[in-house]
Amino acid sequence: MATPIIMPKFGQMTEESAIVEWLKKEGDKVNKGDILFTVETDKSVMEVESFEAGTLLKITVPPRVNVPVQSTVGFLGNPGEAIPAATAPAPAAPKPAAAAPEVGRTVPSALPTPAPTQTAVSAPVAAPVPQLPSPISNLPSLFRISPRAAALAKHSVIDATRIKGTGPEGRIVEKDVRNHLQQHGYDKLRISPAAKELAAKEKLDVLTIQPTDGRVTVPDVQRSLAERPKPMSKMRQVIAQRLTQSFRDTPHFYVTVAVDMTELIAYRSQLKAAGAPYTVTDFIAEAVVLTLQEFPDVNSSTDGKTTRWNSHVNLGIAVSLEQGLVVPVIRAAEQLPLLELSQRTKSLAEKARAGKATPDELSGGTFTISNMGMMDVESFGAIINPGESAILAVASTQPQPVVRDGKIVVRQMMKLTLSCDHRIVDGALGAKFINGIKQKLEDIELWKRVTA
Repeated sequence: MATPIIMPKFGQMTEESAIVEWLKKEGDKVNKGDILFTVETDKSVMEVESFEAGTLLKITVPPRVNVPVQSTVGFLGNPGEAIPAATAPAPAAPKPAAAAPEVGRTVPSALPTPAPTQTAVSAPVAAPVPQLPSPISNLPSLFRISPRAAALAKHSVIDATRIKGTGPEGRIVEKDVRNHLQQHGYDKLRISPAAKELAAKEKLDVLTIQPTDGRVTVPDVQRSLAERPKPMSKMRQVIAQRLTQSFRDTPHFYVTVAVDMTELIAYRSQLKAAGAPYTVTDFIAEAVVLTLQEFPDVNSSTDGKTTRWNSHVNLGIAVSLEQGLVVPVIRAAEQLPLLELSQRTKSLAEKARAGKATPDELSGGTFTISNMGMMDVESFGAIINPGESAILAVASTQPQPVVRDGKIVVRQMMKLTLSCDHRIVDGALGAKFINGIKQKLEDIELWKRVTA
């Protein structure tokens, strides 16, 4: 009997995942340890290897379809071996565009039908295929159109679903299409043959394309295609969901201080010249860890009814990727000397950028640092990650005039902004905490001892 290929569970919080790409196709020989496909979780892209050798008999879940973990996504076995029908994924729950079959009964086969890439897939009922809004593919459930009207709409390259039918039960007839074309100035529309062909291929309504110089050309069509709504990556969807929830449900307040980094930057230059690997982020991370041990309430979390203190500092360092933001977590950071903290930070950041960080390495943080120092920003406020009570936003270090001993001098200043959950951290505690970080960063003797 064929062996089912199961969607693995990455991390305790992962409930569903989507295949990014099948690296094997049906009929391919598979060796034990071969990479079958890559999977997009809510944190990263992971490779899934085969635990057995055989032939890839069937792919039951195509790319970009979210399915629950432990679902069957394909079958491995010997050529000709029967595939258990009972375990194959059920078809996806129908979407509004599922009315396409009715159009097929009343419209000639030459009429463009709704794009199947978003709906004509096999997936478990529990994970319906996300439907990308598209003017021509998003047909109403009771869409009715006569064959002649459909043929005219196709020839004119317009979206028939935008037309109100006057026939029986709202059926669109040829007269409705002609009236629609007249009302929208179709007879005055100037469009190049190549642009019209591309619009028809991509199922764009030519009436919605804005011409550049009074005539619709291929670049105009391409611009309209670029402006089409595109589905967010699963990572971006999760970021949007979690941070929206955090900002909505967590009462944020902000405390900002300016840190004089002049001496620390000079000392770091000395260390760098001697071959030491430390970055400014390393010093900030160490200062945060030390200060969290002094103010353990900031290393806590709350659900609004109870408060939970975390005995370890699981320090998250935000890393920006092209597809979104991830936060690798350095667990028990308070137990690490500065050199090891620096090495762990770099290693996890590199794994995250390469898409190889595991979900467990991207979860479980108790406090997060978001550093935009390399982006030339004066200050900013960050949104607290769910499950934490604060986040530190680090801005750029910039030369600024400041008063020292009654004189104006130029110093390297850096602003830190602490976002706090007011349910657990009040203003006084937030101010003491961020000033504790400031004092440590400005204490050059501390860093000489730590790096000795």
